[in-house]
Amino acid sequence: MARDAENEPGPGPGPPAPDRLVAHAPVGLAVTDLDLRCTWLNAAMAELGDGPAGEQLGRRPGEIQPGPDARNLEARMRQVLETGVPLTGYEHVGSSRADPARPRALSLSFVRLDDGAGHPQGVLWTATDVTPRHRARLRLALLDRAGRYIGRTLDASRTAQELADVAVPELADLVTVDLLDAVTRGGETTSGRLAEADAAALRRVGHRSVDAGLAPRSAPTGAAAAYRPGSPPLQSLTGGMSWREARLDPDAPAWVADLAGDGGACFADLGLHTGMVVPVRARGATLGIACFFRARRDEPFGDDDLRLAVELVDRAAVSVDNARRYTRERNAALTLQRNLLPGGMPQQQAVEVASHYRPAEKLTDVGGNWFDVIPLSGARVGLVVGDVVGHGIDAAAAMGRLRTTVQALADLDLSPEELLARLDDSVGRDAREGRADTSGATCLYAVYDPVTRQCVMAGAGHPPPAVVGPDGTVDFPDMPLGPALGVGGLPFECAGLELAEGSVIVLHTAGLLALQSPRGNAEARRERLRQVLGRPAASLDDLCRQTVDALLPARPVDDATLLLARTRVLGADRCASWDIPADPAAVAQAREKVAAQLDDWHLDDMAYTTELVTSELVTNAIRHASGPIGLRLLRGTSLICEVSDASSTSPHLRHARTTDEGGRGLFLISQFTDRWGTRHTSGGKVIWTEQPLSSAL
Repeated sequence: MARDAENEPGPGPGPPAPDRLVAHAPVGLAVTDLDLRCTWLNAAMAELGDGPAGEQLGRRPGEIQPGPDARNLEARMRQVLETGVPLTGYEHVGSSRADPARPRALSLSFVRLDDGAGHPQGVLWTATDVTPRHRARLRLALLDRAGRYIGRTLDASRTAQELADVAVPELADLVTVDLLDAVTRGGETTSGRLAEADAAALRRVGHRSVDAGLAPRSAPTGAAAAYRPGSPPLQSLTGGMSWREARLDPDAPAWVADLAGDGGACFADLGLHTGMVVPVRARGATLGIACFFRARRDEPFGDDDLRLAVELVDRAAVSVDNARRYTRERNAALTLQRNLLPGGMPQQQAVEVASHYRPAEKLTDVGGNWFDVIPLSGARVGLVVGDVVGHGIDAAAAMGRLRTTVQALADLDLSPEELLARLDDSVGRDAREGRADTSGATCLYAVYDPVTRQCVMAGAGHPPPAVVGPDGTVDFPDMPLGPALGVGGLPFECAGLELAEGSVIVLHTAGLLALQSPRGNAEARRERLRQVLGRPAASLDDLCRQTVDALLPARPVDDATLLLARTRVLGADRCASWDIPADPAAVAQAREKVAAQLDDWHLDDMAYTTELVTSELVTNAIRHASGPIGLRLLRGTSLICEVSDASSTSPHLRHARTTDEGGRGLFLISQFTDRWGTRHTSGGKVIWTEQPLSSAL
């Protein structure tokens, strides 16, 4: 009817004929019969069909361009024929005969054609080229995936591997990511252009390939990555500019030296035909390079691909630089923390010590835990455990200051409660003077005497210790816990207990029990610790290790410190004491008793020095002190001589003039002994000296 009407004369120009409308429509139109053979198509469809209309008429899509794309297309058309339900907006991605290397996306719609009786006669389908929109959507999807996948951890190597994983296979068939050695170690980077010498220090940290055959010919992850001099990767690294080659010369030797194997391979041998190099840059500094190659897909890299690669690399570069800064700060914090902790246990005979310090895995959880074992006068030992509020380098530095202060105060032989009071004053002074505030830090200080088996301790907001008896029973002694350091409030108090030989004093920080019964009370956490400490162990080190393993995960959320001290006793065979009358004639008797005792200990070669020390100390006590005078010798890791009196006045070393008749006693003592000092007691003071033993214990 339309054709007949076209030949009919009209009163004037009318609308264009339907045939001309569809023939010149910008949308591809085609009609197929029941066998899906093309019976009619317009010019736009002929162009989209990759050939003249004559080649497509009478043929199915699978006959025009055989392959999985055509089979999928025919399946959709048969579905419309069978159901009669139109299919609109179906996006079909396939290749074209004109450019097989570049996939093409078409938006298709299918409608079944019926006759007047409703019987199917064929399929009318339309096609529109939406390749640019399809590729833009793929790029956005890839960038969205990169934003969610890249940089999930503060690990430079893992971030580089994530970049390679995202880019393969959507963008490239082979991706390698190399970072400067300094970046992987958390070192400093320089802004601007890199020197060739610095650019040569590359390390392979990311690699992904769709072809497993390429992996053995590439540098393994973690190994050094080498490139030929003057190659695009080195030029991109030093110049900071991206590089793209649509078609690599197949006969040219590969500039990726580590992929070349024997040094003579070319790009054809490696199967690589197109490549891109993008520098990894962040905050004005070059961190490395990322290389992209295609081997399986024939489509060369274009400008859109390069822009996509640059955006992917730029996103990863920021995460890599954040990881580098994180690594640098973490290494600095851990190095500072480890250097401030005891490198080894000092020599002493009061306790057997085992310790374990487990830092937190995350940088923000590098805390200020510390512990210490401090030899004191009179063969005693000081045990310290503390924790600084906060994390990172500031906490580690604050811990170092507190540990140094505790050591200095311990050398003054202060009682535990007085030491904590002085430490609390120091924390308050730091806060007032604007230094790093360590308020809220906790500390527990205990002093054990192997002669009397007495242990006195005081705490500042710190978890109380546990005591494991020689029979394996675990107790938690009652002790008054003062406020945290710098907080103020009640004064610090001291508690004392007598320990049997072989008892284990358990000191720990709050991090050891932080994950145990997080919603429970302190009693539940103590019970958990009691159960773990009650397990049998072959040695003190084994008990320490099994306690930490049982209470802490492999990656704790907070620092944890455990210090175990098994008590020893200096028996009567290593200790001798006498009461000395306040009579100058008793000085000679004291020397005789000391000489006899050293003879019993087979330390005759130390008799002369020890008699001199005894004579000077006893003489000073008789002349300048009051009350009962005591003399004691201890044979521990050194020979200790102590003289006690009821006076609280401390002697001071001075240099006598040549005309003075006295004042040389303490000077002589300082010359003949390793250490000497004064220890105040509740009833007076003790002046002590230490000499290294000249014979085996």
